[in-house]
Amino acid sequence: MNTEGLFDLSGRTAIVTGANTGLGQAIAVALARAGAGIVAVGRSPMVETEALCRPHGTGFRPVMADLATLEPIDRIMEEATSSGGRIDILVNNAGIIRRADAIDFTEADWDAVMDVNLKSAFFLSQAAARCMLADGKGGKIVNIASLLSFQGGIRIPSYTASKSGLAGLTRLLACEWAARGINVNAIAPGYYVTNNTAALRADAERSAAILGRIPAGRWGDPGDIGGAAVFLASAAADYVHGIVLPVDGGWLAR
Repeated sequence: MNTEGLFDLSGRTAIVTGANTGLGQAIAVALARAGAGIVAVGRSPMVETEALCRPHGTGFRPVMADLATLEPIDRIMEEATSSGGRIDILVNNAGIIRRADAIDFTEADWDAVMDVNLKSAFFLSQAAARCMLADGKGGKIVNIASLLSFQGGIRIPSYTASKSGLAGLTRLLACEWAARGINVNAIAPGYYVTNNTAALRADAERSAAILGRIPAGRWGDPGDIGGAAVFLASAAADYVHGIVLPVDGGWLAR
């Protein structure tokens, strides 16, 4: 098998949500390095993300959007295709978290997390798939799941439910769209140095307990996730459908 060019994303357009910071930013940069033009979606300015992507000579279009509602979806699609191109890759990375004991958890915190992490991810996938199917060329959808797609966790009931749901949704969409040329897969990050884990890292006891279980011996750096994203977005993964790929430093192996 000729593997030359399998990971080359030149000429492809990738939408990456939550691209302003953390894992989303790292994924956008990795895809840009592989040659993809980036449509970066985020709630805050993406000046830093653009500065990291631009040197690779690929297009970059920022779209300010809050995926707490479905309102931005049509606008994101329009921005992504405004120059006459198509949507080749969608990375559903945008996500939020709320922490409280299950006994005290509020409906507002439940709905906020489910709306961003699961509802918007589904309807953005639906919108992207319609574009991918329109010309019969298919595409790649990569959902950012979590270790909580496999485990229960503590004090994050809506986050755990949303990420478990996203893993299930990944499999369902793969079953429906694989034969139509769309690969739907997910990445399950482990414990990374991001805004979402700031509270955990600030708790010395909790942080030490987490680190003690990671075989790699360190928290993940956002850059560690880029290779998996490029793989699932590339021709190298053309026969990969419905997987949830842990990138966790070995957490699930212990």
